Amino acid sequence: MPAREIRLAVTTEDRRIAALAALAVGLSLAEAAVPTPIPGVKPGLANIVILLVMLRYGLAASVWVMAIRLLAAGLMLGSFLSPGFWLAAAGAAASMGVLCLVRYLPNALFGPVTFSVSMAFAHVAGQLVLAKLWLFAVADISLLVPVFALAALVFGAVNGLIVARLIADERMPGAQSAHA
Repeated sequence: MPAREIRLAVTTEDRRIAALAALAVGLSLAEAAVPTPIPGVKPGLANIVILLVMLRYGLAASVWVMAIRLLAAGLMLGSFLSPGFWLAAAGAAASMGVLCLVRYLPNALFGPVTFSVSMAFAHVAGQLVLAKLWLFAVADISLLVPVFALAALVFGAVNGLIVARLIADERMPGAQSAHA
């Protein structure tokens, strides 16, 4: 019996999500290559892409980019299905859940920095809850909360400022739009 050929139509949206996911994966890989003084504390550079995607293309596109980034980075870093992968997944799910809520805040009062800080705190909370329930059930990990909270505040604010700047630059006269 001859092999059947299956053809799938690839849309412009598919290409956009693939390119943005590749950017997020690249940032994740670059971030993993840089040693940190405190294990588990990272700037979350891929979240810049996730937040930009949500603000420009909507929640569904940002969920796709986040899921592809999580799976691809896990496979490329050799951590797929390891405890580190599940901690990253818990953090990503929590940050995406919070992003679903904060996107309804009034734009006049809240913006990319608020969204990014909220995502960072949710990411840390998701990871610490999973770590407590699964990996360190008898250990007191509450001593780590201030360190991770401070990192979430600092990195979330910096990433949010980067997103705000990218959006502002995009709105300037003569700026190239990603829609082109």
